[in-house]
Amino acid sequence: MVSIVTGGCGFIGSHMVDRLLAEGHAVRVIDNWTTGRPENLDHQKGNENLTVYHMDIRNREEIEPVFQGADYVFHFAALADIVPSIQKPWDYYSSNVLGTYNVVECAKQAGIKKLVYAASSSCYGIPDEYPTKETAEIRPQYPYALTKRLGEETVLHWGQVYGLPVVTLRLFNVYGTRSRTSGTYGAVFGVFLAQKLAGKPFTVVGTGEQTRDFTYVTDIADAFYTAAMSDVVQDTFNVGSGGTYSVNQLCELLGGEITHIPKRPGEPDCTFADTAKIESRLGWKAKVTFEEGVQKVLENIDYWRAAPVWTPDTISTATEDWFKYLGR
Repeated sequence: MVSIVTGGCGFIGSHMVDRLLAEGHAVRVIDNWTTGRPENLDHQKGNENLTVYHMDIRNREEIEPVFQGADYVFHFAALADIVPSIQKPWDYYSSNVLGTYNVVECAKQAGIKKLVYAASSSCYGIPDEYPTKETAEIRPQYPYALTKRLGEETVLHWGQVYGLPVVTLRLFNVYGTRSRTSGTYGAVFGVFLAQKLAGKPFTVVGTGEQTRDFTYVTDIADAFYTAAMSDVVQDTFNVGSGGTYSVNQLCELLGGEITHIPKRPGEPDCTFADTAKIESRLGWKAKVTFEEGVQKVLENIDYWRAAPVWTPDTISTATEDWFKYLGR
């Protein structure tokens, strides 16, 4: 089998590459290294079944030849984070929407067996019910969420109109080794781990009682592989851990002092996936407990040594546009 992983040098994408290689697939990675890091695949150097293409999914003519002869496509390539999406919406629209259009068009032309798209639970905004079902109202709160949703709509529409065999997986709060260490203020694990290494307090938003459906990255890769190998097409599934855990719990597991920063508009107090559908249709369920996952991250904490160390003052400056536009 030949599989393409867009964004394969990134956090989740690199773990997907590991899984596919372990399953005996020949893997072609497409990544422009904007947020992905080539070093995330250093441990696979010399593997004759892996080819990395330094390309941008926004350039269809460049990426199209890579799809020829491929069986499966795992589409992770996207820009993430809230604040930059508010500041530079075109970058997000061009990558997450138009880039996705290019990917599905290339997949269609190549006649692939299955395309699995990394959708985002941010499409739900602030839901009315928890755990949140796939049928919940779609309420994106910021451009990142909107563009990921429009990418998902594009994938499903190509399935509906052109018969492209697709599945979209709405990911909740993914964490684990190799999570992003960019200069952008974003995911809580990257922020906290750099603070821990620097001996600084964890910057906890609000009371820290808000909960998140933290799902370990290898479970995510397992969900994508399961979806690709199944007979299910033209469908959408939540992917979550089966639980929801407070930021305070995370701080306890990581071990460190806490300082509180203001609560932010547009953020839910809880994220919690209803996973009944993926459990019944695909037979998938998360395996790694929250405690086990955090321990795995701590065992690899040196990965975050070069990450930016955020303080309440630098966070306040970085999130000014968040409050400006989402606090109205």
